[in-house]
Amino acid sequence: MKKTYVYIIVAILVAVVGIWVYRATRPVRTISVSGECITSAPKDRTAITLRVTTLDKSAAVSMRRATQIASSITDFAKNIDGVKMQTTDFNSYEKSEWNRELQKSETLGVETTIALEFSADNIDKIEKILNEYVGTPNVYSENLRMFTSSEAMKPIMENCLGVAIKNARARADALASGDGHRAGRMLSVAYNTSVASYERPVANFVRMSAKMESADAAIATGGSLVSKDTEVSLTVSAVFEIK
Repeated sequence: MKKTYVYIIVAILVAVVGIWVYRATRPVRTISVSGECITSAPKDRTAITLRVTTLDKSAAVSMRRATQIASSITDFAKNIDGVKMQTTDFNSYEKSEWNRELQKSETLGVETTIALEFSADNIDKIEKILNEYVGTPNVYSENLRMFTSSEAMKPIMENCLGVAIKNARARADALASGDGHRAGRMLSVAYNTSVASYERPVANFVRMSAKMESADAAIATGGSLVSKDTEVSLTVSAVFEIK
């Protein structure tokens, strides 16, 4: 009798283990879907690039003059609260041009270029920098624009990612329900983002010189900057288990 009980218990254990092994090893049915989120982010910062360019027969003199002007600009900008700055270009090279009369290339000297990007939370602070250096020789302005900072973009992107995943799960549920099932746990997910920033800059490589007319100066220092919100498109590719 005891042997019979033992056999029964062993048989039950073998069945349980067999079921567990079957469930653990059977192929998992999955469904792959995509989800989307389209939104926009307000542009919270204004930026301008000031390019310092100097030319001299001596490389040392050219670099020293450019560095002095750039240092003067950055020192001024440091006193404006909330202005961020970075050097986006520092280049020094021998410049030459073609002499048509002599039919040969002539060396003009060494040209040094330093590009400084300044950004602030409003255009008034950028205007202060521009107004200060209107008429400064060897200083050029370019690429006045508005953009969405990473700090402002981060929560918007995180929220959009959640919306896209919910969209993917709803799509997976709809597809699985046709076969009497539903979407279970998410097994994997990948995402791709596209950010489009449309703008109409008011100053595109405007040279700031003493001869600049007042009308041109007014345009260069802002007042009519037109810029749409940054458009954000996020797509996820997700794999769900079919329950």
